[in-house]
Parts: sequence; C-alpha cells; structure tokens
Amino acid sequence: MRILRSKEHHAEPVALPEVSDSVTVGLRGAGWIPARVIERGPDALVIAITVPTGKLTPEQLETLKVEFVSARGRVRLRGTIASQDQASPEVITLSAPRSVEVLQEREYVRIKSARPVLVHSARDGTRIQSFTVDVSGGGLLLAGPDTLARGDEINFQLTLTPGVTPVSGTGRVVRIDSNGRRAVAFESISELDRRRLVRFIFECQRAERRRGLEGDDHG
Repeated sequence: MRILRSKEHHAEPVALPEVSDSVTVGLRGAGWIPARVIERGPDALVIAITVPTGKLTPEQLETLKVEFVSARGRVRLRGTIASQDQASPEVITLSAPRSVEVLQEREYVRIKSARPVLVHSARDGTRIQSFTVDVSGGGLLLAGPDTLARGDEINFQLTLTPGVTPVSGTGRVVRIDSNGRRAVAFESISELDRRRLVRFIFECQRAERRRGLEGDDHG
C-alpha cells in the first residue's frame, strides 16, 4: 500500500515556500517555533518569527533551520543568515537556502472517495464541515472550504464509517487547484489512525475490483 523511504539528505535545489506561507524555525534552546515568509527572492527568504523571541544569539543564527511542508514531504532548509535588523529581531533573512533533509517522504495509493470531514482552521479557529474528493495515507484532497489558504494548518476529523470514531490529526494545505480544492498533507496522525485509513483504502480498492469482475461476468 505504501513505499516508505527513510530520512534522506538532499543537496539539489528545492521549491521554496511562497510569500505568506507558514513555516517553522528551529532555534537551539527554543525548539521549533512558528514563522511566516514575508519576502521571497530567487536565492533568499525573509522570514518573520510570529512569537516573541528577543535577539537571537550568534549560535542560534548559525544553526538555524527552516522547515515547511511541500508536496515531497516535510523539507528542512539551511543557509546563511545575511542580516538581522536590531530594531526587528524577529525578522531574519535566510540567504542561499538549500535542502538538508526531507522527512516523512511517503508515497501512498490514492483513491477517489467522498467522505465527511470536519475541518478546524488553526489560523482563525473556524470549524467547517466539508468532504474529501480523494484520500490517501499521506493526505486528503478537500472540496473546501475556500477560506483555507496555502500554508494553513488544520485539525481534521475524517469519518470513514458512520458511527465509528473518526480518523483525526493535523495537516497543512500544500496546494490549491484550479477548482479551488485544497490538497492537505498530514503533519500529525497516529499510526493507528493511519493504519485504519490505509485499511479503508484497501477495502475500497477490493470492492472496486469486485465490481469490475462482476461487470465482466455479466458482459
């Protein structure tokens, strides 16, 4: 059902996050803290840390990492801190960003399935009932809501079978297609819920094959 790759190191260029995308910044002694891209150049990112941190130490600047979610998985970037305005210590400039690792890179079978899903936006706190267009063990394609922006983090509750506890977790919007549908990559989901989701996909595939065989017999 899936191909699971171990942690990989990459030296080749990767697609960088866009302006207004949410990212996290890894700081020694402070862990991973939320941030947002405010400027993007061909070889630099200007990032605003969105929680109070005060002036960063030289060690923190030297070891700083930026993490974001792409279609390939969770990407960590390193680079050179080109400047830090003394008046705005929460704003950093990452020059010559390069990918140092891709985490949780997985390929899953994806099936078309319309299932109810309750979406809770971490940005504005809204809760909206939507439904999936397709599902996989690594994410969802949602029909909406149109209030979700690329980079938004969500909490979700996906109902596979009525009356059964939903599959739940957190994810991030990594793409919006021309029809306004939101592609969500999982960021946090229990292994039990992931197994439940993969088993559901397998059962759907088996039922589809069964219907195909019955159609051939009648044909």
